[in-house]
Amino acid sequence: MQTLDKIPTGKIERAGKLVRTGAKIGGNYIKYYSKKLVQPDLGRDELDQDNAGDIYDGLKSLKGSALKVAQMLSMDKNLLPRAYVEKFSLAQFSVPPLSAPLVRKTFFKYFGKYPEDLFDDFNTSAVNAASIGQVHRARKNDKALAVKIQYPGVAASIKSDLALVKPIAIRMFNLEGKDTDKYFKEVEEKLVEETNYLLELKQSREITEACAVLPGIDFPQYYPELSSDRILTMDWMYGQHLSEYTSSDFDKEEALGLGQSLWDFYMFQMHGLRKVHADPHPGNFLVSEQGRLIAIDFGCVKEIPESFYVPYFELAKRETIEDEALFTEKLFELEILTEKDSAEERVFFQQLFKEMLSLFTAPFNEEYFDFGDEHFWERIASLSTRLSKGEEIRKLNSNRGSKHFLYINRTFFGLYNMLYDLKARVEVNGFRKFMD
Repeated sequence: MQTLDKIPTGKIERAGKLVRTGAKIGGNYIKYYSKKLVQPDLGRDELDQDNAGDIYDGLKSLKGSALKVAQMLSMDKNLLPRAYVEKFSLAQFSVPPLSAPLVRKTFFKYFGKYPEDLFDDFNTSAVNAASIGQVHRARKNDKALAVKIQYPGVAASIKSDLALVKPIAIRMFNLEGKDTDKYFKEVEEKLVEETNYLLELKQSREITEACAVLPGIDFPQYYPELSSDRILTMDWMYGQHLSEYTSSDFDKEEALGLGQSLWDFYMFQMHGLRKVHADPHPGNFLVSEQGRLIAIDFGCVKEIPESFYVPYFELAKRETIEDEALFTEKLFELEILTEKDSAEERVFFQQLFKEMLSLFTAPFNEEYFDFGDEHFWERIASLSTRLSKGEEIRKLNSNRGSKHFLYINRTFFGLYNMLYDLKARVEVNGFRKFMD
């Protein structure tokens, strides 16, 4: 596999790479509209394929925040055209890794030693490579280990990378208008946290120890003495990536158990710990030969403040949605409605969020919920399509809601999609028996 001997770290160098990517996208549009002159009914499939490929190719050599944003986008299968989802999902664990000399140089910088001095055995070829770091296999004292190494320059380039991708995100999510800065600041803060491997070490140990009471799920042990702020060492966990498992002819009964473990894991964190593993893509979960779920990455953890937790989960109740006054009160508490809204905006967004919440919170209002129900997903796809094409929402200020929605909603989107892939039917409140 192709490896990288160098990652662009300077602002000018990284910006130049994105400018060249933008030029390619511009060329794709010229080609598309030229063809459309002679084929008026030409669809956008070829344009989407070309743009997705060029954007991904541009981002994968930069790594870091820009590629992480692509990974985040790939998690919502109803948000982007299929071409983007398929291409961006490669950012989860399939991008060109660092070369062996650069890996050794990184180790020496943070430990004053090379990897062969720290481990009994160390494979300088990465097992997988993602947006912020790559993973290597190692052994020490007869223990199989996974060593995650952060790409050079990633932490220092977060602010400038986000400034470069911000115009694209604003256009893609119709964020023109007021108050976009709080959302980008939230993303920046979480990405800074993700590059701090000592924080990840602390969060990993806290959450895995608390979740040890849950059946059907395993976690690696972490090794502080072999970790630093840019290198993290943990047990090597044997299993199949969840995406590989669900794309195979999996055992339906086993998958039901995996789905329940996954649901319990997230609900236990949400309601018991008030902090949650907020990077729920299939690259962060394995399935063992024994049919147990394995969670392997806690770089992105979102704390849930009480001021957000209470109204957020109150809005998940059917009786709250059906009570007009209470529903409106919660929309204000969560900054979905504001005192500055016009009468038109207030009416429109009350109706819109009533429809959205009635659909997305359906699982919380049942004793059991089937995430493999195609009708449920057809309704989500239909609503997403209608919103993406709706002219009315484009005319209004669509920056809605507390900054905490970004990572909490992302968590639920990722969780719902994984449960769909497992065709899971879950006991909704089953997790409560494991809480104090």
